Amino acid sequence: MPIQVRTLSEEQRAALLEIGESHFIDLKGCAISPASMTKTVSALCNTSGGEIFVGVDEVERTEGKTRLWGGFTDQEGANAHIQVLEAMRPLANHYEAEFLSSEGAPGLVLHLTLFKTAEILRASNGKIYVRRGAQNLPVEGDDAVERLQYDKGIRTFEDELTDATAEDVTNSLVILEFALETIPSTEPSEWVAKQRVLVDGRPTVTGVLLYCDLPQAILPKRSAIKILRYQTKEAGARDFLAGDPISIEGPIYTLVYDAVDRCKALIEEIKKLGPNGLEPVAYPEEALHEVLTNAVLHRDYSIAADVQVRIFDNRVEIESPGRLPGHVTVPTITKTQFARNPKLVRLINKFKNPPNKDSGEGLRTTFEAMDKLRLKQPLIEERDNSVVVILRHESLGSPEQLVMDYLEKNAEISNGTGREITGIRSENTMKEVFYRLRDRKQLEQVPGRAGNKAAWQKFTGQAEAAAAAAAAAEGPPASKGDWKSPAGSKSRSQL
Repeated sequence: MPIQVRTLSEEQRAALLEIGESHFIDLKGCAISPASMTKTVSALCNTSGGEIFVGVDEVERTEGKTRLWGGFTDQEGANAHIQVLEAMRPLANHYEAEFLSSEGAPGLVLHLTLFKTAEILRASNGKIYVRRGAQNLPVEGDDAVERLQYDKGIRTFEDELTDATAEDVTNSLVILEFALETIPSTEPSEWVAKQRVLVDGRPTVTGVLLYCDLPQAILPKRSAIKILRYQTKEAGARDFLAGDPISIEGPIYTLVYDAVDRCKALIEEIKKLGPNGLEPVAYPEEALHEVLTNAVLHRDYSIAADVQVRIFDNRVEIESPGRLPGHVTVPTITKTQFARNPKLVRLINKFKNPPNKDSGEGLRTTFEAMDKLRLKQPLIEERDNSVVVILRHESLGSPEQLVMDYLEKNAEISNGTGREITGIRSENTMKEVFYRLRDRKQLEQVPGRAGNKAAWQKFTGQAEAAAAAAAAAEGPPASKGDWKSPAGSKSRSQL
């Protein structure tokens, strides 16, 4: 299938030449060998995907480095680069290619869009690379390759054997209750062996998480949920930590429900300024439930870190250890299914009223629940060794709408109150919101209030009329020909 050619305007070409290299973008000159290019292909596909522009030269000049459009003479000039891509396995259809031409610039730039692969992709030299910032770093040593396998979900820690005893998962309260409710005709010992969570008399990580009464005693620092409440809106404000961190422990089935209940209680203690004054903050319970369920079931258990829930005055951050697995990326997370711990996901679903009721619907349900409450959609961030989902208590309404809604039940609004209800941090930015509403004749300043006491009210025309009356009382400005000496002073003829 022929590769399409897209024509850029001069402005688009200039913007392309200004793009900064990053974790997701790399620019190369045509002189780069196909083999060298595969290092970047490997790095991007093994990490989060990205783009490569081949045909952008960087030239050293007195004033610094300058980029130039130095594309291939024709499409055939890029044949070797395309051929090496086609030979890479398992790249397959995990990339798209197009040529870029531009008005007033000779040659074609090869634009490659690369997607994250489920498998590990090696460069032409046989080495594995990952992308960190704008660098391609080789993955060296068995431990580093194993870490990448866990990151991509190729290898799962859920099947690792633990030091627990067989009795820890065959004679616990949780397995006995589960057996009575779900598998009354089967002995617990037969069940765990058949499900391969008891191997050679030793429980696996999945077996401990599901059927042990206290998994945290066997899997410390990787099987609990830590809840921290910060009485501030700022990140990393340790001084604002309210009390000691709360640790939620127990088998994974009760872990999610207990954590949701505790988070809900803490969140409802927060008061937020709204149209009716101070109101309790409320996030949809299903949103919290789904995000916590995902954080627990799809985390990387090879990382010795607990799931963390950080509750701020204006948001909740839920951090799950491990990068996104397989081919999942932040843009595709609500549309793509990939279970890092498939056995754990399957077996917990066999409990009565399981936390993961709808397979693959978790975060999609969260987005829908936030939307129903007219709250902004969650933010999802992939960090070096974790994924963070942020639930914000910020309305979908524009700042102007929120100001007018507030004034429906309140006589006036100050800059500080406006920032509180809109989430705007800058005093000057808030002023611009007020000015826009003033220009539309929806707001006016409260007469006689200035400086720190300044406030705004709904437009009535009274302030405008008062200003006009004050100007009229002063009379028209005197012209140069009507100059008169001030009272008590001498006239020019007397000087």
